[in-house]
Amino acid sequence: MKYAIMRMLDRITPAQKASAHCDIPCGIYDPHNAQMAAHTVIRMATLINENKDDAHKVARFTAVKEQHAELCKHEIRVLWADYFKPEHLQKYPNLHELVWKTLKLASKARQEADVKAGDELLESVNKVAEIFWETKGMATARYKAPYPTERETVYPVSKK
Repeated sequence: MKYAIMRMLDRITPAQKASAHCDIPCGIYDPHNAQMAAHTVIRMATLINENKDDAHKVARFTAVKEQHAELCKHEIRVLWADYFKPEHLQKYPNLHELVWKTLKLASKARQEADVKAGDELLESVNKVAEIFWETKGMATARYKAPYPTERETVYPVSKK
């Protein structure tokens, strides 16, 4: 009986189709958290290698490194699933492979205490950031980050 009433109501006033392209409002996506997570992975790998004789510190640094590698993966997945659109893939045909590679590098950095793995991760995240900012109509610049890692980070700059 209740289904018959619902069908009748649907015929009288059909529901309008609703659609959304993302889970959160546009304009608040940013690769910054992925970049900071990659810097943290590098820093923790450095500290692990500098403190090999202190099991407590190594355990703490390892836990933080693994958390931030996973955070980096999460942030890249959000950009991939919620921000990037088919038109971005058309304009940047290497984007799919770059995102896939970045996720794999984050897994590698999580598994290892190798600074080189962190460096590779940051470089890949920076490439994603460059594409991201280009899709927003922003130019980018690479600057030495003001963190102990002293690695380059991609920043958006206004096009004038």
